[in-house]
Amino acid sequence: MPDAVRPDALVITRATPEDWSTVIDWADDEGWNPGRGDAALFFTQDPDGFFLGRIEGEPATAVSVVNYGPDYAFLGFYLVRKDLRGRGLGIATWRAGLEHAGGRIVGLDGVPDQQANYRRSGFELAYRTARYTGTPLLDPPDGTVRALAPGDLSRVHDYDSACLPADRPGFLTAWLTDPHHRTVVRIVDDRLTGFGTIRPARDAPRVGPLFADTADDARHLLAALAAEGPLAVDVPLRNDPAVRLAEQAGLQPSFETARMYTGPVRPHRIDRVFGTTTLELG
Repeated sequence: MPDAVRPDALVITRATPEDWSTVIDWADDEGWNPGRGDAALFFTQDPDGFFLGRIEGEPATAVSVVNYGPDYAFLGFYLVRKDLRGRGLGIATWRAGLEHAGGRIVGLDGVPDQQANYRRSGFELAYRTARYTGTPLLDPPDGTVRALAPGDLSRVHDYDSACLPADRPGFLTAWLTDPHHRTVVRIVDDRLTGFGTIRPARDAPRVGPLFADTADDARHLLAALAAEGPLAVDVPLRNDPAVRLAEQAGLQPSFETARMYTGPVRPHRIDRVFGTTTLELG
């Protein structure tokens, strides 16, 4: 590929799950620790929301803008191949992705070195998130925590919707029931008080979502998920009980991101979010 690459040489098309395996590798190179089966599951929400820019047929840029219903979309995987950065290639891919969102409010989790650019594109800070990693030092969960059962899905969908700016029943079912993921729920007096999922990743397994009524509910869920050893969980820093739980469990903060939106989103229970589902799809 020639050194003098012009932005107009970039050809942007919708990506396939097979294409996205290359983008997942780029994300791994950035230290994002993507889940091993993420690509196929991400496409269950909006298969038209993944874009790849090519130069001379070779992948060069990427972005995803996944639509959640008529009002909300989420942007992720904004990446330019390392040897092609600084040439103005990313912005065309960015624009193609945002065009897919139409008039929807768009959210993203931005890395620090891009947050100023996102603000110039109309995104405003909502809160910051930190990834906490390590092997949690927690007492074993009590008998209120068990594996997700098919009969739990309706309650879990309702709980999930209360914690997010949009509903996502199709994606959530695929995410929770994937054979490589493990999902647990906490049931107290026949009431769902939280649920959590852990999935294999390129580095430490990642927890997400971890949604719970209280820090005690989240602690029991996290203890059940921690049976597999080291893990990573993305914690909203505005949820003080979530931060305290991560610290009390002996987890260490690593990199930060910022949740940003292009406008107001529907009210949701950030106080129940002890671990974000995924930085890539919200």
